[in-house]
Order: sequence, then C-alpha cells, then structure tokens
Amino acid sequence: MKMIFAEYLVLSSLVLGVQLFLYQTQRIQFVEVSDTAKIHCSSKENLEGGSSMFWYLRREGEKPTCIKRCLDDQNVSKFACKHETHSSTLEISNIQKTESGIYYCAFEYSSYLIFGNGTTLIVGDSYTNSSWVMLLVPFPRGSQVTGTANLACVIHGVSSPVHVSWSVSGELQEQGLTHSLKAKDGSLMLRNHISVPMDTWTSGKNFTCEVKFNSSGSSVKKSTRYPAASSTAFASKCSHYIMPLAAGAGLLLLLVSLSLVWTLCPSTLGFKPRISAPPASEENQGGILYAHLDFDSRNRNGRTMQRSARGKRVKP
Repeated sequence: MKMIFAEYLVLSSLVLGVQLFLYQTQRIQFVEVSDTAKIHCSSKENLEGGSSMFWYLRREGEKPTCIKRCLDDQNVSKFACKHETHSSTLEISNIQKTESGIYYCAFEYSSYLIFGNGTTLIVGDSYTNSSWVMLLVPFPRGSQVTGTANLACVIHGVSSPVHVSWSVSGELQEQGLTHSLKAKDGSLMLRNHISVPMDTWTSGKNFTCEVKFNSSGSSVKKSTRYPAASSTAFASKCSHYIMPLAAGAGLLLLLVSLSLVWTLCPSTLGFKPRISAPPASEENQGGILYAHLDFDSRNRNGRTMQRSARGKRVKP
C-alpha cells in the first residue's frame, strides 16, 4: 500500500483521477493526562462509513505508524472511531504523555493512502526545569533587500512537542517547519523556522515567536526586529565625533612624521646637528614618543647661530 501525504495531495488527485481531500481543522490540541482526546477528520466526499479509514501517529523523530484501522474492532477500549458520512473522529481514552505527537487521518483508495494535514496533540505539560527558548535571526547584510530571510525559534529541553506560532507586527503567520533532536536523557530540542522575503525582514517590523507548553500555562514569547534602526541611530551619534577624531589623528601623524624626519634626516631640512650636542633625551607620554633636540642653523649672512630647538611637552 502506497502512502500519499497532504503535501502531495493535489498531485495524487491528478494521478488517481479523484478529487478527494481530507481536512483536519484542529491544527493543535492540548489535553490533560488520563483524559479522552478527540481528533476530527472531514471530507467533501463520502467516506464510505469509515471502512477505509486509518489513523497514523508520528512521534518526534520517528516515522508515522498506524495505530488504528477503523474497520477493525481491536483495542476499542483505547482507540475508537466515530463516523458520519463526511467525517471521522478518533477517540483516545486514558491518554498518556507518550502519546503526544502528530495524528493523521488516512483514506484508502485503489491501494493508495491519502492523508490529512495532521493534528498536533500535546498531552500534559512539555515544560521542564531545563527548558528555554531562543531566537536565531539573519546577520545584517548592509543594503541587501532581495532573496529570503530565515528565522528560527529554538526550544530546548522539553519532554514532548510544543505549539509554536509566528506573528509579524501582530499579524499571525503560517506555521513554520519543525525539526527535532532527541537527547540521551530523552528530552527534545525543537527548531521551528520560517522564511520571509528579505524586504519584509528589513522593513523594521517586529517578528515574534510564541511557544505554548500546555493548555493552562502562559506562553513564552521572543521578539526581534532588523537591527538597522539601532545601527543607524548609533552611526548618527558617532558621526559627530568622526571629523574631530579624524583631524586629530591626521595632525598626530604629521607630527610623528616630522619628528622622524628631523631625527633621521636633518640635512634634508637644512639643519645640521651640533657635533658636541649630547644625546637627545626621550620621554614616553601616553604611548607617544616626544624628543628634546638641539640644532645648528645658519642665517642669511652665513654666520653661525646656535638655536636651541627643544620640543615642548604636550599633554596627551
């Protein structure tokens, strides 16, 4: 028997020559431990009294497994199928945390199974002492406004699936794709991500990931926005200091260059150091080297005139 999931439903309808769609309107459902869960599935077509209906459960990190064929009377105390002409309901009695997962209804047609879109069932509380939520956002790329931006909501240390929803400036978005990783201690790390146009991400709107762990507790929300606005404000504040700093750096570089020229090549400036002059003394002030130098110079009449060229101390 071949399996056809909801994402290939349109293609399967063309191949099979039948317009059969299964709808599971309950995308998320919370239930307490030991209660009875009811999961609904409907179609515009006649479901033949449920004789060709199946129910599958996909746990985190596992492949879907068939838990109930409605035609069979086995294990009716645990799983029961309730049928109408265009709908089927799976009832699960005394439900436990290990039965959390995504439930799919399926209809058999010509040796094919056509699946519904799935209902996520969360039993009890998924929150643990090691649970935390973190947002992963794209690194700013200057003026790039094309392509897509991927945002991820990471949920760490939960005992079972959680409900994750995204909103952009208060407007609810489509559900993201979830990937899971199971740790050695049995806890789960979930990553739910969405892709949005780059111009939407850079527009400055607020992106919020909301995680709900149970039916009664408050949810955890993490929000972010493109950091261009804060970066622009920071650049605007810094621009007031750029010109003075640049001018000061240029002047300092000029002074250092002249000091080196005077020290290493005095003849190029028309000066000759006095032979009997003592070695120049050096002082290190704030990482800048200042030198006290004596030079000999000649006046226009050719007479030698001694001039003491001592550099002034400059406060750093």
